[in-house]
Amino acid sequence: MCGRYSFAIEDELIRERFGVTVRSAIYKARYNCAPSQVLAVISNEEPGILCFYRWGLIPFWAKDPVIGNKLINARAETIIDKPSFRQSLRNRRCLVLSDGFFEWDKSGNKNPYRIILENGDPFSMAGIWDKWKNPEGEMIHSFSIITTMANPLIGKIHDRMPVILKKEDESKWLAPNQEKDLMDLLRPYSSDRMKMYPVSRKVNSPKNDIPEIIEPLEM
Repeated sequence: MCGRYSFAIEDELIRERFGVTVRSAIYKARYNCAPSQVLAVISNEEPGILCFYRWGLIPFWAKDPVIGNKLINARAETIIDKPSFRQSLRNRRCLVLSDGFFEWDKSGNKNPYRIILENGDPFSMAGIWDKWKNPEGEMIHSFSIITTMANPLIGKIHDRMPVILKKEDESKWLAPNQEKDLMDLLRPYSSDRMKMYPVSRKVNSPKNDIPEIIEPLEM
């Protein structure tokens, strides 16, 4: 599962790394991204612009947006079989931008850790999206993060991880492709290119959207 992450980098770095237009008046650094929040993505609908979608996918056919609270993640192994995700995989994909994500260990203490790339660079997680019209006629765009089996590093604390795309595969994920080609991208990222460290329990509350929660915990 991926239930919390961060994306707190400068506008200019977003432009350089992902090649998109950033509307600075809308974008702000987020240290504790949580479900139901409106967060930064790059979608195959508007690949040249940094967009902001709600985390928790609301299928176009949903009668109630509450379903999105249960659809923050989509398992790579079953995504083709799930009615909630199948059409989005085929037609509506996105990059969920991040510079690290959080996971809690399996122990009774559930200590939080932050996982980042070894070089500290921002990255993208594979996502799918949909749009849903509420009773007032407003169109709501929402997304889900695809997860896969944990690599050996993350496997020390949890059995799942988000699908992190290689930089060279990001355009493939957004481009029209056959399902088999898309599924081939949904693999665990290499442990050798990642690292993790313990962080403050302040991350447990989404209200704590502050730089302190991404800093290594002093043991």
